[in-house]
Amino acid sequence: VQLVESGGGLVQPGGSLRLACLASGFTFSRFDMSWYRQAPGKERELVALISSDGGYTNYVDSVKGRFTISRDNTKNTVYLQMRKLKPEDTAVYYCKGRFATIVYWGQGTQVTVSS
Repeated sequence: VQLVESGGGLVQPGGSLRLACLASGFTFSRFDMSWYRQAPGKERELVALISSDGGYTNYVDSVKGRFTISRDNTKNTVYLQMRKLKPEDTAVYYCKGRFATIVYWGQGTQVTVSS
């Protein structure tokens, strides 16, 4: 089982990034997927969630209107499109898959928003 995030990096405030999380080793289409982030000295927080069929999404208030979560079950991939990035979005971003009591985590990708 693997969840491999990509797409992180350094971006200026106001810029955009698209994160991707490629899943393997399990039936991706059965799993609800989510993105979390953890900034230095802070707890990991849920950023966005998408249901297994993509029909339901939810976001933390601080990213509503700026971030979009999506998935492609034919490619076993979940995405996080991030726009209008702010310095406070700086964190390690993790993807997580959940089905009933089964939970998988990726290793994380660093996003740094700085001028």
